[in-house]
Amino acid sequence: MVPAKDTDGKSRCFGNNNPAYAEYHDSEWGIPVHDDRVLYEFLILEGAQAGLSWETILNKRSGYQQSFHNFEVDKVAAMSDAELESLLDNPGIVRNRLKVFSARKNALAFIKIQQEFGSFNDYLWGFVDHTPIKNHWENFSDVPVSTPISDALSKDLKKRGMSFVGSTIMYAYMQAVGMVDDHLTTCWCYQQ
Repeated sequence: MVPAKDTDGKSRCFGNNNPAYAEYHDSEWGIPVHDDRVLYEFLILEGAQAGLSWETILNKRSGYQQSFHNFEVDKVAAMSDAELESLLDNPGIVRNRLKVFSARKNALAFIKIQQEFGSFNDYLWGFVDHTPIKNHWENFSDVPVSTPISDALSKDLKKRGMSFVGSTIMYAYMQAVGMVDDHLTTCWCYQQ
């Protein structure tokens, strides 16, 4: 599907007619992230999205920031069972027990990776030789849902104890943090 122009005259891969979604598309999606806090945030948000729309997660993003200490990984790793349990009553996030508790589980694994590699950034970006992959898709239907790199990343994160890090989730994560730039050739961001 070739993107239609939004009311602002810009052709986007997605997000037309929804200002929050368009803002995410224009200012975050496909742009390289090297800040461990933001990398952890997207890891949790992408995992929370499993089975849901990304728009749902974007609408709950501030609820996640408030609930999970603005994604300060040390604070999330220290959250008690009671704190996590209380979040299951919070309508500002996806109230799925496994997803909520995975935030702490993944924080603990994230910290171990930081200790081993110096930063999560160094670990993560090593999967793409520290260089973003720029694709040249004409239609969104051509964009893959997983790749051998997302397969390898998923397998390694699972081995390190993380959950909600399947290959499809990891490919969406790679797009979100700019390891992969999948802006369509017809999208205004493609030329940027």
